[in-house]
Amino acid sequence: MSAIRKDIGSPDKYDLFIQKIDYFQSLVEEKKNLQEKISEIRTEFNEKIRPLEDELSTIIRKLETNLSKLEGSAPVQSSSPKFGRGELGASIKDLLRSNPEKTFKPRDIAEVLNTKGTAVSLWFNKYGLADSEIERIPAGKEGKRFVYKIK
Repeated sequence: MSAIRKDIGSPDKYDLFIQKIDYFQSLVEEKKNLQEKISEIRTEFNEKIRPLEDELSTIIRKLETNLSKLEGSAPVQSSSPKFGRGELGASIKDLLRSNPEKTFKPRDIAEVLNTKGTAVSLWFNKYGLADSEIERIPAGKEGKRFVYKIK
C-alpha cells in the first residue's frame, strides 16, 4: 500500500509531460499577445507618421520650386533625371552586365536607374532589338511582354 501512496503523491512521467506542454502553450500565447501589441503599435505609428511625411514632401516640393524661382532657372524636377545621348543605353547595359544571371523587366531597370519605365521600354524597342549583347526573352501572355538579360 505504501507504493501506491507514493505514486499518488509524486508526479509521474505523464504529469511531467503535460506540465512541459502547458509551459510551451503559455509561451506560444505570450508570443501571440506580443505580436498583436507590436502590430497595433506599428499601425498607430504609421497612422501618425503618414500625414507628417506627406506634409514634409509637400514642403520640400515647394522649397524646390521657390528656390528655382529665386535662382531664375527652370523648376527642378527630382522625379526622373534626363539621360544624355547614349547614356541611357550605356547605363542599361552596365546594369545588365553587373547581374548576368538575372532577367529584368523594363520597370525594374527604370527603378534602379531612377528614370521612367516608358523611357527604358522605348530604348529597348528602338535600340535594344538590334543590340547583339542583349537577349530579349518573351514573358507574359502571348509573348507580348519581355524581360531582358545580357548574353
